Amino acid sequence: MSLLNQYMEKEQLLKKLQDELQSLEQDQRLKEELEFKSKLENLMEEFGKTSSDVIELLEPSKGQSAEKTESTSNQRKKRKLKVYKNPHSGEVVETRGGNQKTLKAWKEQYGADTVESWLVE
Repeated sequence: MSLLNQYMEKEQLLKKLQDELQSLEQDQRLKEELEFKSKLENLMEEFGKTSSDVIELLEPSKGQSAEKTESTSNQRKKRKLKVYKNPHSGEVVETRGGNQKTLKAWKEQYGADTVESWLVE
């Protein structure tokens, strides 16, 4: 597609979006919602409250679950514990990742596929 065609396409898209925006701005429901939002923000500021405080006040169960979700979403899920047993030496290695010193040495010596076959759990 030529640069001129791209420009014309974007220009048409911009005009369409401007028309939609203009029709939204004239919608009475939008005006009412914007007024409500403005009054609510002023009220929250007047009383020193945040949006999470208001949610907690209106629906206590939702506020608590939102806090839990927020705090747990920052943590990674623990990896599954894997146990490998070397049939040659009888040595056992427990690891949650593949960056374990002994496991890496085994993979170098015997090959990754062979060591994976030693997986016990």
